[in-house]
Amino acid sequence: MEQAGPVVVLDHVDKWFGDLHVLRDVSLSVDRGEVVVVVGPSGSGKSTLCRTINRLETIDGGTITVNGRPVPSDGKALAELRAGVGMVFQGFHLFQRMSVLDNVTLGPMRVKGVGREDAEQQARVLLDRVGVGGQADQLPGRLSGGQQQRVAIARALAMEPAVMLFDEPTSALDPQMIKEVLDVMVDLARGGSTMLVVTHEMGFARTAADRVVFMADGRLLEQATPEEFFEHPQTDRAQEFLASVLRH
Repeated sequence: MEQAGPVVVLDHVDKWFGDLHVLRDVSLSVDRGEVVVVVGPSGSGKSTLCRTINRLETIDGGTITVNGRPVPSDGKALAELRAGVGMVFQGFHLFQRMSVLDNVTLGPMRVKGVGREDAEQQARVLLDRVGVGGQADQLPGRLSGGQQQRVAIARALAMEPAVMLFDEPTSALDPQMIKEVLDVMVDLARGGSTMLVVTHEMGFARTAADRVVFMADGRLLEQATPEEFFEHPQTDRAQEFLASVLRH
């Protein structure tokens, strides 16, 4: 049974890289079924924030909970948490010597103990959903970047995660491929997936976000609906940021 309340809660989180204070007293929650898009200038801490949620980065202060449970530091509990948090990166991180189908079935079979037949059936449904069902038997290297990223999304979905994290998922792609991937993400958002998305794609933020979060210098400076954020940014930093990105 699904728990009530937010899926992800960051409470007064701090993170340092040496002398660099990359997350400064960040508090943020993501509710079930909500799409939160994090925007801001390069170096503002967006990707670090995303990576702390499944402990790809450790934190130096504050707390993070997923489904009401504190993020574990290591061991079996951390593996279980990561199984319930889907992650899609800038790079595709697919196993290049395994077929597309095997990339998607690996997690459910190894981590969740799903039988091969059931895992393959689910994988084919997901690959169809993201538009690459015809590539199931190919090796990833034979696919375009946009197709590989869509396979990576299917692989994350195969674990039936409580939340999907996207860390700049289109930044390595050319414009046509960006649209392919964003279309899949918009479809997920409209289908009720819980998503936290770090992106430079303002069109996606306008179209798919329930809430836009603006970060600069490691701080969370604004949270608003897309309409409020894009039409009436509250801080000078957000106004400068929007002026620079919307000019291009």
